[in-house]
Amino acid sequence: MKKLVLIDGHSILNRAFYGVPDLSNSEGLHTNAVYGFLNILFKILEEEKPDYLTVAFDVHAPTFRHEIYKEYKGTRKSMPEELREQVPVMKEVLDAMGIKRVEQPGLEADDILGTLAKQGEKEGMAVSLVSGDRDLLQIASECIKIRIPKTRGGKTEIEDYYARDVKEKYQVTPLQFIDLKALMGDTADNIPGVPKVGEKTATELMVQFGSLEKIYDHVEEITKKSIRESLIANKDLAKLSKTLATIQVESPLSFSFEDAAIGDFYTQEAFVLFKKLEFKNLLGRFEKGVSNETITAGFCLVEDLEEIKNLFGQAVVQESEIGLAIVGSEGARGTLVGVALAFPDGKCFFMPQRGEVTEEFLKEQVAAVGKKCRIACGDIKNAYNYLESGETDRFFDIILGAYLMNPLKNDYTVEDIANEQLGLLIPERVQRFGKKSMREALEEKEEELSEYACFLAYVSVMAAPRLRDKLKDAGMDRLMKEIEMPLTYVLYDMEREGILVRPEELKAYGDALTGRIGELEQKIYGQAGVEFNINSPKQLGEILFDRLKLPGGKKTKTGYSTAADVLEKLAPDCPMVADVLEYRQLAKLKSTYADGLAAYIGEDDRIHSTFNQTITATGRLSSTDPNLQNIPMRMELGRKIRKVFVPKEGYCFTDADYSQIELRILAHMSGDEQLIDAYRMHAD
Repeated sequence: MKKLVLIDGHSILNRAFYGVPDLSNSEGLHTNAVYGFLNILFKILEEEKPDYLTVAFDVHAPTFRHEIYKEYKGTRKSMPEELREQVPVMKEVLDAMGIKRVEQPGLEADDILGTLAKQGEKEGMAVSLVSGDRDLLQIASECIKIRIPKTRGGKTEIEDYYARDVKEKYQVTPLQFIDLKALMGDTADNIPGVPKVGEKTATELMVQFGSLEKIYDHVEEITKKSIRESLIANKDLAKLSKTLATIQVESPLSFSFEDAAIGDFYTQEAFVLFKKLEFKNLLGRFEKGVSNETITAGFCLVEDLEEIKNLFGQAVVQESEIGLAIVGSEGARGTLVGVALAFPDGKCFFMPQRGEVTEEFLKEQVAAVGKKCRIACGDIKNAYNYLESGETDRFFDIILGAYLMNPLKNDYTVEDIANEQLGLLIPERVQRFGKKSMREALEEKEEELSEYACFLAYVSVMAAPRLRDKLKDAGMDRLMKEIEMPLTYVLYDMEREGILVRPEELKAYGDALTGRIGELEQKIYGQAGVEFNINSPKQLGEILFDRLKLPGGKKTKTGYSTAADVLEKLAPDCPMVADVLEYRQLAKLKSTYADGLAAYIGEDDRIHSTFNQTITATGRLSSTDPNLQNIPMRMELGRKIRKVFVPKEGYCFTDADYSQIELRILAHMSGDEQLIDAYRMHAD
């Protein structure tokens, strides 16, 4: 038996919008509804494995229902703008995936879906109709299954209804469900129904009499006077409501099921859209993306020593720029796995480090190139360890260039740049290798790693000239060449140098915290009169608001809120709460700094943090692994952590900052006299 899946477009998009937390891509486009819709779609497809698939949408135009009742759907709130902007995007995604989409002026999606469902049933198909609208339960039969998804916290569960399930839950058959709605009305669609008749009464009447017509045939037998009189007085309204509630299953549609036959959803157009929308969790569904076979034909894995020498020799003597990719098992500063070179003619070579091709040998070759060649690279800071040259006027970092052109993106990868600048679709590292290290990838997926490394170098050499032109057009070429690129080497030098710490003082600091935390722990237990897990918000909430009866308890789904703002209000009048706040602060200091920093101390007693140029939209640096820009200062115990960091002999620490730099730039660019006067008068 062939299987048909029908999806109520607007309904599922609306469910996804309210069921999935707000998401947006780097361009500021809201994407949560589209993302949620796709997750529901893939779930349905995996469960149903249909032969045919169609998505129906409403059209913003009057239907016959509006003609007979102008107030139809008149009480509906307008669609939120964040959802409205996603409707055309959703349709674009469906079209890119080759999914049949149907919409027709004068018809609601319900009518289209009902017609197609019944048509599919007549042709002997098993039909699954997916909608968040229970009105469609009237379409259910032994062959037509209505599937109603519920999305909470990003997780989707689906309720299924055949005719027997409708009868079991609502005590009426699918056709009787129409009369049920005619009696009780529907506030969502502004179907009036019969005044004073709610769901319970409507169900009782339908169970007793079986249909709207039979209810009126026996209306005088209804014992409750107010219901009887309302039914009699509103007979025309009940009939109107039934007409409004009835889905048209013989609507005039020009439709062929063959046009809805399932094909390959994972097209090049769909991949481009998924990348643009930044649905990284869904990109794994595209096996190899659309890696260009013509390009990869010029890629080659080379392991012969003499051939490698010749390739680097060619790079040194040629005048044009080359692309370079350093592949490391733990980042470029870790163990070297291999090096890729790309030439402007499209030829690329990956040279893995193994056997006679030692790390020292490859480093010598790369160093020779770095002293003479113009080099394009992604994240060149991590290549300086091998280039051994700070002459950045010959180097170009394509990731840094892309960041300057669009500093609002969340992250910057060579794969993104391949798509944006060259129109190439390259599966990202995690798609190719999962959580494998590059060394593991070389051993288990040599061919794929070779292709991936070559692509990194190829994209670098091909995208660099395009980015240079764009930076020049934007007036940022000097910024790139004279500030950002030289800064890459300064940061590399800072990372390599690291900052000296006194491990013994850090340990003593941790021990002091441990002692004070222990004291507070016992003190809190004494005040509470019982031992409990202070780190458990649930247990702490029960102690404070159930056992000690403190005011201001606010219950959530998981218990009382013990957030900092709640406790800070209680602390002045409750010493135990003040102790809990101190306990929390010290526990964070210990885990984040005393224990956390200790894990990063190298054999040279230095911490080598990573400094990032392309994280913040404002151009400020950020520090990671560990974050050295967030050492606490507010508490005395927090300030003591800074004494762990010491300058090397003969040097001292200095602190320099541009005071209110953004406001100063604003004053200069705007020419605002009051702002300028404020700075001339040294006002803050």
